[in-house]
Amino acid sequence: MESPNVPAEDTADVTEPFETDPRAERARLLVDLARAYRLFGVLRWGELGDGHITCRDPMRPDHMWLLRYGVPFERAAVGDLVLVAPDGTATDQQGQPAPINNSAYRIHYPIHEARPDIGAAAHTHTQWGTPFSAERRMIEPINQEATCFFDDHALFDNEEVQILSTDGGKRIAAALGDCRTVILANHGLLTVGLSPADAVGWFVLAERVAEVQMKARKAIPISAEAARIAHDNLTQGDFGWHLFGWATRRHLPHEFA
Repeated sequence: MESPNVPAEDTADVTEPFETDPRAERARLLVDLARAYRLFGVLRWGELGDGHITCRDPMRPDHMWLLRYGVPFERAAVGDLVLVAPDGTATDQQGQPAPINNSAYRIHYPIHEARPDIGAAAHTHTQWGTPFSAERRMIEPINQEATCFFDDHALFDNEEVQILSTDGGKRIAAALGDCRTVILANHGLLTVGLSPADAVGWFVLAERVAEVQMKARKAIPISAEAARIAHDNLTQGDFGWHLFGWATRRHLPHEFA
């Protein structure tokens, strides 16, 4: 894994293209949110509707976008995204009531509320992140990718695997703190970022790291000093967005990548 170091004159090509106009930014984010769901789908995550990716609305920051309930992740399109209000009600893009995964609201809304610095959150039940979470332990710096989470992840060490209200989401948000990743005990992984691309790029990496943590049972961690050096070098710039770009180019059909 290489850090995205490029000559100064090329940086415009390797940073996430945030739009200054809120309407244009909303349109850009919704395209990436649909692509993020499609990526989850092709990776065979959320096959039973288990999981959610949310995106803060740039025009109404106390609202968030979510995939309409019942749409398979790999078929997600911009028109399938619905706007969720602070009270948990949702409307489609024609203003009609829309069904959602209520757990998404209960978990994600309090995180968006507690973290005005983030624009998206991602969570689903994965092949390695979920069993890793059942061990209720932190990520150790036993490989290069794991150092990306050094001093930047948390553990929600609680038996509350079924989140029944936004109070549960608030407890998750408190455990997350100012980190970008939280391990939900016996449940799975959750990541946040500036955008859907950023949050999901980090999620894909976290799942990869969880796999190594589960397989390398006798690994010898590197020192905190070495881990911090690697972390600071690897995670420069729009790191999560870069990871998302690699993953979508690899896994999505050309028209969606």
